[in-house]
Amino acid sequence: MKSTLNTFLTILLLSMISCEKVELQTDVLVIGGSTSGVAAALSSARQGAETTLLEEGPWLGGMLTAAGVSAVDGNTKLPSGIWGEFRDSLINRYGSKKALQTGWVSNHLFEPTVGNQIFQNMVKNEPLLKPYFGAKLITIEKKENGWEIKYNQSNEIITLFAKIVIDATELGDIAARVGIPFDVGMDSKNTHGEKIAPEKENDVVQDLTYVMILEDYGVDKTIEKPKGYNPEAFYCASQSEKCQNGESMNMTLWPKDSLLSYGRLPNGKVMINWPINGNDYYVNAIEQSEEERTKSFEKAKRKSLQFLYYLQSELGFNTYSLSQGVFPTADDFPLIPYHRESRRIKGLATLTVNHIAQPYDQLQPLYRTGIAVGDYPVDHHHARHPDAAKLPELHFYPVPSYSVPMGCLLPESIENFIVAEKSISVTNISNGTTRLQPVVLQIGQAAGVIAALSIQKKIIPTELSVRAVQSQLLDQGTYLLPYLDVPKSHPRFKIYQCIGATGLLKGTGMNVGWENQTWFFPDKELSQSDLNQAISVLLAFENIPSPVSRKNQDMLQWFKKLHPLFSSENSLPDWIKDTSAFYGFLGTEIEPQGNISRGNFAVLLNAIIDPFHTQPIDLYGKFILDQ
Repeated sequence: MKSTLNTFLTILLLSMISCEKVELQTDVLVIGGSTSGVAAALSSARQGAETTLLEEGPWLGGMLTAAGVSAVDGNTKLPSGIWGEFRDSLINRYGSKKALQTGWVSNHLFEPTVGNQIFQNMVKNEPLLKPYFGAKLITIEKKENGWEIKYNQSNEIITLFAKIVIDATELGDIAARVGIPFDVGMDSKNTHGEKIAPEKENDVVQDLTYVMILEDYGVDKTIEKPKGYNPEAFYCASQSEKCQNGESMNMTLWPKDSLLSYGRLPNGKVMINWPINGNDYYVNAIEQSEEERTKSFEKAKRKSLQFLYYLQSELGFNTYSLSQGVFPTADDFPLIPYHRESRRIKGLATLTVNHIAQPYDQLQPLYRTGIAVGDYPVDHHHARHPDAAKLPELHFYPVPSYSVPMGCLLPESIENFIVAEKSISVTNISNGTTRLQPVVLQIGQAAGVIAALSIQKKIIPTELSVRAVQSQLLDQGTYLLPYLDVPKSHPRFKIYQCIGATGLLKGTGMNVGWENQTWFFPDKELSQSDLNQAISVLLAFENIPSPVSRKNQDMLQWFKKLHPLFSSENSLPDWIKDTSAFYGFLGTEIEPQGNISRGNFAVLLNAIIDPFHTQPIDLYGKFILDQ
């Protein structure tokens, strides 16, 4: 008996040894084929870095595809970077922009499987990018020159060495495993000075949702009454005589047909991700074990089935039921739940709602370090929390459009590690807008650029020049600042982005109805306050004389004086030597006695001083003046 046992253990040990394969190396490892994960991997590979992408499931795209949230929120007029590329692919697939406007919740609706196919094709077209599906992480360990990762794929244990790791998981699980400090839940208003935050911090996170894709079968498809079903929980999902507390909800109640028209997809099927007493479900699964999460997610599915039964039995939509075959799952639910919130790392910079609402009034001018832009309101889902009535009202808190700082992706404590998805360094309140899909795609793109540039320059990510990262992103059609009136097709797009990112000229943020906007106003006259702002910034660089006036002819003379202050060459460029050449350089007919426009002023600042490239900044947006 003992001999047999020893033989069995020997065979088992040899089997374990034989299935371990130590052969893979990569420059950049992206863990998680999420919304940001696929963008990070694409971006890194396109920058010339050998890149590996590990994903547990069979799909790419995370919340946009695998979670079934195939309705894009925000950035409709800001097609920045890979988000714009993905949007253009959808338009090509369906034939027009209008073809994507099948539901009223978004201007961009699509079938989840189409989104996955687009991402899969994008990945296949990158020769330096190797994706591995069904890959489950076992261990990750910091080494002197990078990271050692062991993962299981098809019952084979594989060891992989990576120089830089990007955590693109849904809940920031990898950041937690390597010991990066993080926050979960609501911050106290005293922590970051956010007046709409609660008095005391708590561990409350946003509701998650198991989205449903429904199909009209034309015959009765009413499911069996789910366990725990109570119709009263859904009476206020729409306008109804049975809704007794609708006025106290501080939410608009829509007609019942809106529940189906809200997320109607181009193929006629319906996405159900209904936040108003619908299929949102509260659980803080972030720190749960894998087994506990599985149980929690099954309860979330049951909540969605209860809502489906309500739609069928109470609202009369009994011909609608779960569409079969949309997802590669046995129960026709998405592969993963829609997580609106995760861990939030403690990064080198933290984006607060104050930075978003008043970017030019903060001690840290983080807007100068922007690597992504967003324009969605601060949208929090807390209605399903047991004490929802006691939580602060965070539903659609108005903010202008904004920039996400580079330092939010970089942990303050561990090198050669970058964080993406929803786990970046933002406050709980700010997460209510940075979590949206277009922003997260851009965050992933920036993470990939940071990683690849670090490899190329052989330095750690925190030592990278902010301007070097931003320059690469600008070349890729990414917005650093969310100027609504200067699209990336504008001939002066890069100039206005660069000058705006120095603070020499400020944008103007505003709320217009539903939209959160920021405008550059290049055609407006340069105001005296604009000029004062520019001079105040320039004074940090040199002893700057003041111009005689804002007239075009006087500004020409002023820029002639500025040139030797900011150039190592003493000779003036040809275009500034005489008035006619000066006007020709600006490419427009201007009146010498008229005041200079903001746009022309920006062009001249860029040409004479080039402050974006010549005056470096740190990760907090402060100018580095000792170089």
